[in-house]
Amino acid sequence: MALTESAMLALGTRAPDFALTDAVTGKTVRRDDFRGKKAMLVMFICTHCPYVKHIEKSLGKLGADYAGKPIAMVAISANDITTHPADSPEGLKRQAHENGFTFPYLYDETQDVARAYKAACTPDPYLFDADFKLVYRGQYDDSRPGNGIPVTGKDLRAAIDAVLAGKPVSADQRPSIGCNIKWKS
Repeated sequence: MALTESAMLALGTRAPDFALTDAVTGKTVRRDDFRGKKAMLVMFICTHCPYVKHIEKSLGKLGADYAGKPIAMVAISANDITTHPADSPEGLKRQAHENGFTFPYLYDETQDVARAYKAACTPDPYLFDADFKLVYRGQYDDSRPGNGIPVTGKDLRAAIDAVLAGKPVSADQRPSIGCNIKWKS
């Protein structure tokens, strides 16, 4: 496991387009499917990373807590399944079911979407406003495997709540940290 920080894409960056297959439903999900929402959350995660495993139940709760609100959520896994077969679409589907994910879980086989977002690690969340402008990127919260701090998602939830309330998101944002994306050779 290579410990990696998120690249901290510049705030205000427009959400890159995507059209990827949902590992759970088999349907194609596009960025533009989420037009008309106040916010769009894109989370780069995977099945095997201990940092994702540490928060995956909380991610399921995050989706449930914001269901029915004007926010779109989507998770994307871009890892090379040749070297990490657990991150295959079947593994993603299993993870989604086990953790109650209510949001699409997309597989980025070409890794083009992850590159466009400058995703570096898992987890790596990006929150965009109604105009698809980046307003938050960084850690889920201060909890890490083994540090004893409860998983709450407080940093990301504060950003989501601000956007939904029409308020500015704090610029004080700490990088996410986790396993590096497993790039194809």
